[in-house]
Order: sequence, then structure tokens, then C-alpha cells
Amino acid sequence: MESIEEKENLVTVERTNGQRVSYDPRRLQGVTLYREEQQEFSEGDRVQFTAPNREQRVANRELGTIEKIDASGDFRIRLDSGRAVAFNIRENPHLDHGYAVTSHSSQGQTADRVLIHVDTEAGEKLVNRRMAYVAVSRGRYDAQIYTNDKTQLADGLGRDVSHRSAIEPSPEPPSVTPKIDSSPVRTQTEEQTRAEGHSVSR
Repeated sequence: MESIEEKENLVTVERTNGQRVSYDPRRLQGVTLYREEQQEFSEGDRVQFTAPNREQRVANRELGTIEKIDASGDFRIRLDSGRAVAFNIRENPHLDHGYAVTSHSSQGQTADRVLIHVDTEAGEKLVNRRMAYVAVSRGRYDAQIYTNDKTQLADGLGRDVSHRSAIEPSPEPPSVTPKIDSSPVRTQTEEQTRAEGHSVSR
């Protein structure tokens, strides 16, 4: 990618042959932008695919564990579904570590325990009621939330970003703001503090 023009909503890219092309991403389908990074992988690492692979029938953000790597870059990965896939990393470079995933990419997945990072300064498109539901409901037995600002957490996770149709009336219930009790309460799962974050157990 060479440049971005925000006012005109144009992205300029340079192709491998040196040709420069500018386009509006809203009008061009089937284009994927990504940043190439050097990664080190070992056998036993948890990984996630960062792009779909139709040939291998692997979905975007599908998770797995590396079973084998050789010097030529051949990988064998056991997907969480139980199926194994094999490929050369040069032909399918869209791979990243899978120890942490976004709430968006975790939809449809479950884990016994989830740790959720909520940055209250991230804005309503990232921190809202939908994100809270998706993230917390991934945990089968336990979900812990870590945040930079406990006082802003309830407002952030209480934002409703659902879309309404043009003919649907907008309900106007009395404004109720959820409150997180800041007094120290000790239960079986005690409040934990890591660095500047806080943990709220479900």
C-alpha cells in the first residue's frame, strides 16, 4: 500500500510489477489488504489462519495447533475441528499465533475460560453491548474482564449499536445506566488486578 486519501476514500497500491493503482474500497470487491510480518513458529504452537484457504477448506480465523514443521517450510496443522491440513508457508503465508483472538473472530467458538480485554477508550464501534455479549458468551464456565477504566466499563458495554429499520419506531425507555459496584467484595473468585487493568468475574 502506497497511500490513503481519506477525503476521497481512495487507496493507492503498488503491484508486484511496479504499477500503481488507486481505487475506492467501497466499489471494489475481493481485495484483501494485509501487512507482512516476520513470525517464528514452533511445533505445538497455537495458530490461526488470517485469510480463508478454499483449497484446504480452511475458514478465516480458524484455529489449530502446529504438529510438524520442516526446513523447507512445510507445515502440518491439526485444526480444532480435528481435521489436519498440510501446506507450504510460502504458498499460504496468512498465519498468525492463535493464543488471543478478537471477539469478532471468536464468534461460534467456545472455551472453558475466557479472558476479555476491554479498552474503554476504543470507541463505540469496538466497545458496545454486542461485543460484550459475544465475548462473554464464549466462556463455558468462566469469563474475566480486564479494563483500563472500571468506572467507564458499564457505560461502554451498555451501548446499543443495533441497527433499526426506517419504519421501526425508536423506543424511548427511561435512561438506565448499569452500575458496577466499586466497593471491595470478596467471593470465591476474587477481584484481580494486573498492571492497570481490573478483572470482573462472571
